[in-house]
Amino acid sequence: MDGLDDRPASVAEVGNSKRSGSPKYNERAKTPRLDPKLGSPLLLLSPEEGGFRLYKPDEDKFYETKSDFSGYRFLASSGKWFLVVDSRWDLYIIDVFSDERISLPPLESTQGGLYMVEREGSNDFKVTLIGGSLNGRCCVHTTEYLRGLLWVDDKNGDFVVVWQFEQGQFLGFCKKGDLHYRDIPIRVDVRREFRGLQDVVLKGYNLYILVNRSFIRHLDLSGQDGFKDVSATPRFPIWVSAFGRDLGISEIKKVISFSDSIAVTTSGDVLLVFTTAFESLGERSRIFHVYKRDPEKELKRNICGTSLVEVESIGDEALFFDFGITVPADHTLGIEPNCIYFTRNDRFGHKDGSIPCLVDICVYNIATRTFKRFPSLSNLKLKDAMWFLPS
Repeated sequence: MDGLDDRPASVAEVGNSKRSGSPKYNERAKTPRLDPKLGSPLLLLSPEEGGFRLYKPDEDKFYETKSDFSGYRFLASSGKWFLVVDSRWDLYIIDVFSDERISLPPLESTQGGLYMVEREGSNDFKVTLIGGSLNGRCCVHTTEYLRGLLWVDDKNGDFVVVWQFEQGQFLGFCKKGDLHYRDIPIRVDVRREFRGLQDVVLKGYNLYILVNRSFIRHLDLSGQDGFKDVSATPRFPIWVSAFGRDLGISEIKKVISFSDSIAVTTSGDVLLVFTTAFESLGERSRIFHVYKRDPEKELKRNICGTSLVEVESIGDEALFFDFGITVPADHTLGIEPNCIYFTRNDRFGHKDGSIPCLVDICVYNIATRTFKRFPSLSNLKLKDAMWFLPS
């Protein structure tokens, strides 16, 4: 993996958030370089006025990346690496602390499966089904709705990239050394209970998909010949009815956004995370519910739909909602146990476009049901934000 040029890798501090008002991003002189503590949570912020900023919560300070990322849209992160797409709709993996950049195959290089991808104008791609029962069917997808996932192994440099157009028919993926993408069908030539997609989590070479019927599809991407379906034979869906989601608030006036998402723990267990943003008594707030499988209830075959139980603790772990995985808590790194690190609920899953998904940066304690927010961010007008853990 070669760097692009010899410019120094650094980010500059651009304002102390303890000042009154919003941070003064233009004040840059004589500031120290950001020396990220490996594994310590940071926020990548995308202000509406353009550019990118880094926020270090434990210092309550803002930093600006020295490298120019203004032409990129950030899709996903893994450690210090980010999956980005540029204005030409080419994908890269970049290191936000240096100029190192890894070029990825063009989206239209997808081959060897059921779908063919072609560029259609400057902002669209045409996807044609070339196999299966609906051979020849095609549709056009707008690149604005391109979503992605990333995993990078810092020990050997291996990586996996997964992408999809919103409401698409397949997931495209590649690994280190691939010259093209392979497709993973999600609607055609798939078992009925595993069709569709609501949410996706990438953990190493394992891809977990919450499908439309609320079952979990588990794929192994480590092989040389594509992917292998290693899904467990489903008995019950990973689903909780609306009656089991008591919001606990009687004065809700308006639901702003909501989602059913999945998360994968360090041990490989799959959790269902239900979140709702709402307006009550003139103020906005948010509710989280976390569920896990209940083996005792699953043994009662005559009780359908009760295979999940709400949990009040995920133990000595923290859930980073942006990547859908838990990591060990570590007070020395500022990773709080039994908490959800959150920015927004539509990082990858399919949402109703009529319901806005607002940036809401917070750390939620599952046991106490309390929020930690960052006053220094309250005056910022952000179009996006993302937690990441430098490695």
